[in-house]
Amino acid sequence: MRAGRTLGCLLVVVLVTTAGIGPALAQSGQRSGQVVGQPDITIQSSAGELTPGTSVKLPLSITNRGQIDRAGPAQYQQRVTTARGVSLDFQDENSPIDVDSGPVSVGNVPTGTRGVSPVRVTIPDHLEPGSYELPVEYEYSYTRVVEFSQASVEYNDLTRTRTATLTIEVEDKPQFEVVDVESNAQVGDRNDVSVTLRNTGTKTAHDASVTAQSQTAEMSFGAGPKTSTGYVGEWNPDETKTVSYSVALSDDAPHRGYSLGLNVGYTDSDGIERTSPSLETGISTAAEQSFALENVSSTLRVGEDGSISGTVTNTGPKRVNSTVVRFADEGSPNVIPIERSVAVGALEPGDSASFRLPIEVSSEAEAGAKSLDFAVRYRNSEAETRQYTKLDVTADIAPERDQFDVDVQESTITSGGEQAITVSVTNELNQTVTDVEARIFADDPLDTGDDDTGYVESLEPGESVEMTFELSAAESATEKTYPISFDFRYDDERNKSQLSNTIRVPMEVTAADGGFPLSLVLITGSLLIGAVGVFWYRRD
Repeated sequence: MRAGRTLGCLLVVVLVTTAGIGPALAQSGQRSGQVVGQPDITIQSSAGELTPGTSVKLPLSITNRGQIDRAGPAQYQQRVTTARGVSLDFQDENSPIDVDSGPVSVGNVPTGTRGVSPVRVTIPDHLEPGSYELPVEYEYSYTRVVEFSQASVEYNDLTRTRTATLTIEVEDKPQFEVVDVESNAQVGDRNDVSVTLRNTGTKTAHDASVTAQSQTAEMSFGAGPKTSTGYVGEWNPDETKTVSYSVALSDDAPHRGYSLGLNVGYTDSDGIERTSPSLETGISTAAEQSFALENVSSTLRVGEDGSISGTVTNTGPKRVNSTVVRFADEGSPNVIPIERSVAVGALEPGDSASFRLPIEVSSEAEAGAKSLDFAVRYRNSEAETRQYTKLDVTADIAPERDQFDVDVQESTITSGGEQAITVSVTNELNQTVTDVEARIFADDPLDTGDDDTGYVESLEPGESVEMTFELSAAESATEKTYPISFDFRYDDERNKSQLSNTIRVPMEVTAADGGFPLSLVLITGSLLIGAVGVFWYRRD
């Protein structure tokens, strides 16, 4: 009984006009009399056994078995047996069962049974199996006595408050709770998450398995499924079991905690397959593993081998092992990695290491700044290979140049003459070259003869060497500048045979000393022939 409430009856006498009373009395065969009765209310729940640690809607029904102490016309019997304005108020102050609903309004309840809107109740986690009482205070109005005659009807209306008791059965079976979670989950990676649960029930779960379910699209298990199940077998009361799951978080997953749903499937002591109510736990995550490339420089040039170098920094949040910087660009066919990757070892968060990648630039490439994709491959804490691809490098590619500089120290030759020319050859490349074979070419009226090659075993970058070649000029050579050409076949630092660009240098042909220039001879001859012709013409 709720404190402060007084039980009692309120007598209300109502006078009713005779309109309609006569026919009712005539039909019943009574001219006057008294009908006496009252409702008889029972409240029940069909919830069955409830599980600790759950919140459920409690199904309710109310039965009115209405009592008739003195019979009379049917309409008056219905009047005295009907409970009007029924309301329910659950008294959970002294009960271990928590009711999450306030008072429930039921309305009028004639004789019979009717359903009542369910109320949500919570069964505490550690409630022992057994029967528990939940008091329910209910209140309604009714008519105790109907006095009737042909002239009038009087109703004796009362209000009644009573308390009923609902019996709640807490089942005797396995039940489970999460006691610990260990998470290595990381954005953009796949790592293990271990969940430890305890059987807090009173019965053994047989052939038990624990199924985890992702609650978000960004989290999956293994190669993509949204659920994963681990088998744990026999599970006794108060025993703990640990299940590990491979949890993957997508690259675009926000860095935050994630919710993991859990269900335990098992066979009970009667051999019936059961599934526990859903449990939920949270897993912590680490931010995506990331890297930065800094102090990047390049020695790239069209038609040559060069390199891109710099430092790679582990920007966290975890230590990585077997770190490798990779050239990952597939969109620049004329920029060709000589070595696609270089190892830099283990890196703690914040640590940096230097790297250098040799790269070839084909002669078809265009000079200018190029944006190139890079990646960092590494092994995570579980020794699994991962790759970070959100990196790019801007590299300047210099214009093409001659691989060798040629300086001919004797830049003139006399017509009809032959001489040795000395050529200074300088290595303009950024690498040491070996087995350098130089060849000289010339067209008429110049001739290189049979001795048209030179050789040097190696040349370091910027190193020069002198080579001597034979060159001759025909006597008929006109005084002017002619080109002579050089090319070089060599092995680069990868022992790959290369052929240089053709280099043209000028060679001036001059007249021989003490003689007449051929041009002057030709001009003089032409003048003499013309004079003879004029003389002959005058004789005629």
